Amino acid sequence: MKHLDIVKALQPENEGKEAVVCGWVRTFRDSANVSFLELSDGTSFKKLQVVIDKSALAVDPECTKLGASVAVKGALVKAYKGEGNELNAVSVALLGKSPADYPIQKKRTTLDYLRGIPHLRLRTNTFQAVFRVRSVAAQAIHRYFHENGYYYVNTPLITASDCEGAGEMFRVTTRPWNAQAKSEGEYYKEDFFGVKAGLSVSGQLEGEVAATALGKIYTFGPSFRAENSNTTRHLAEFWHIEPEVAFAELPDVIEIAEDLLKYLIKAVLTECPEELKFFDSFVEKGLLEKLNHVATSDFAVCTYTEAIGILEKKNADFRFPVHWGSDLQSEHEKYLTEEVFKRPVFVTDYPKEIKSFYMKQNADGKTVAATDLLVPRIGEIIGGSEREADYTKLVAAMDARGMDKSAYKQYLDLRIFGTVPHGGFGLGFERFVMYVTGMENIRDVTLFPRSVKNIM
Repeated sequence: MKHLDIVKALQPENEGKEAVVCGWVRTFRDSANVSFLELSDGTSFKKLQVVIDKSALAVDPECTKLGASVAVKGALVKAYKGEGNELNAVSVALLGKSPADYPIQKKRTTLDYLRGIPHLRLRTNTFQAVFRVRSVAAQAIHRYFHENGYYYVNTPLITASDCEGAGEMFRVTTRPWNAQAKSEGEYYKEDFFGVKAGLSVSGQLEGEVAATALGKIYTFGPSFRAENSNTTRHLAEFWHIEPEVAFAELPDVIEIAEDLLKYLIKAVLTECPEELKFFDSFVEKGLLEKLNHVATSDFAVCTYTEAIGILEKKNADFRFPVHWGSDLQSEHEKYLTEEVFKRPVFVTDYPKEIKSFYMKQNADGKTVAATDLLVPRIGEIIGGSEREADYTKLVAAMDARGMDKSAYKQYLDLRIFGTVPHGGFGLGFERFVMYVTGMENIRDVTLFPRSVKNIM
């Protein structure tokens, strides 16, 4: 259907033009002589007001119901209030009816309720704003890496190796359940790949392969973790940005991570002003001030040992007291970012026992050259490290965890054929979107969230 997008209809240069616009009815107001429809077609966060002169035009009542889709023909004129244009209607045609019990009404609807209707929640202001920001951020990610000389690679989603070594993978199989199989090996021998396979938790291992040939690469795609964590920060299917850089050590990884995060925040501030103003007003007060501060401030850096020393002084206030060797919980991350440093902070050099096998072992024999970037309200948003480039040390780390090295032969080969210092990190895309929108639940920044006991 030939029509004008609402984002264009609102532009001042189109004032005075005849146009057909299509959209869904967001609100309807009626008075003695004039009625008003507010339309959204998804092309603009701002809605288009349609003015109907009741003495000149009779409108089918079905066209005024919330959620109905209509095509309106008329003249674009300067809006009576505010900026942009409105449309003086000469005809209103119904495209799709909407019932009286349309689930999204004018009254405020809770986010918890909207999670139960994911196919309709995008028609609300909140979720339209979320997914506009998400789209802009995704484009900015590709732009950042392209401008900085990285190559975009696509790593496998089906793999026989667990990048994290934790076993939290979804299995991929074509075989029905067979209780008669004598062993796991026998069961998978007849499967599609002939071995046990799963959905990838990370593209890092394959990304390292690409980086040791192309120098600087990044991946941007879905990852899957069968982690039984039913929290506001965890998903079973999420999107992951993972750069890998040859000849990079831990300080380089930190520098790249900070530069990327600031670039993305600035892009969202520049390209989504209306959406961020909405979030600042209705979701997180002070959001704009926070983002502008982060975009222009240096991030803090402290070692894990230093962080534990700070936290131990407050152990009496924590639900989970800390000690050297314990992992940081959300309450600890919140305290460090919001009370101590009051900005994002890189925590470095974690105990090797609580980090992944592939991280470079430090000279002290106790820690690895790892870093987590913690940000206020969200906690960990980036996890990265310098990778272990020494074959002997890497094998020792795998043996200590009882890992099957045969599944990692190609990865180990990288340490034999021209090994180099290299490093990278993973940025959880949904967590970034949470951070820049102020949304508190990760299920509210992805289209159809996949989590424990939830696959709507």
